Amino acid sequence: MSTGAPGGARRFLTTQWSVVLAANEPDSAVARGALEELCAAYWYPLYAFERRRGTSSHDAQDLVQEFFATLVEKGYLRDADRERGRFRTFLLTAFRNHTSKERAKAGAQKRGGDLTHLSLDFEDGERRYKSEPEDGLTPERVFERRWALTLLDLTLTRLEETMRADGKERVFTALRPFLAAGTLRPSYEDAAEAAGLTVSAVRSAIRRLRIAYRDALRDEIARTVPDGASVDDEIRHLMDAVAN
Repeated sequence: MSTGAPGGARRFLTTQWSVVLAANEPDSAVARGALEELCAAYWYPLYAFERRRGTSSHDAQDLVQEFFATLVEKGYLRDADRERGRFRTFLLTAFRNHTSKERAKAGAQKRGGDLTHLSLDFEDGERRYKSEPEDGLTPERVFERRWALTLLDLTLTRLEETMRADGKERVFTALRPFLAAGTLRPSYEDAAEAAGLTVSAVRSAIRRLRIAYRDALRDEIARTVPDGASVDDEIRHLMDAVAN
């Protein structure tokens, strides 16, 4: 009987931010595609940041949408630090500069213009923001925490997609509670029944799944830092953001 967990996580694309940084031409189709994918994955932390600053939902949506459209189309990546740049750091700095300029213009012209907007689910984003705890965190800390949590959610989603492609969605659903600390977990017996495995096989599958999750997390982080040497430091930083 199969243990149900992958022998090792399928390697996900790990070069998006590096591709963006390395592109010599601002209109590079490869770099633009990589940037659009990163923006689509990590827009919500910026939205939560702006809402925590006291900006209305409507205005925050406009600012985030127009920022990403401008970022993708206008080649603003020339300001990114190609040696030490993390997408997380670059994005927040660029967004703050963008919103400062927009406020200085004070609505002198319609935001967005003819820029092509990304498809972002702001209705869901606002629901998520309204469920955020009133914990007194600064907008910057909200951004860091939501970035880390978004990254963890993306990791779980990508791992689930991998296991579904391998015909192991049932196993992933049954064993997912064993991946997160503080999550209410079923007994091994109940998990075995839900996964269609023996108790012994479930124990082995959980070990394999945790290894796969660790590898998937490293892959997801690698997508947003300039090189592999930055991954461990970014993990420590983001785990600290979740804990505090």
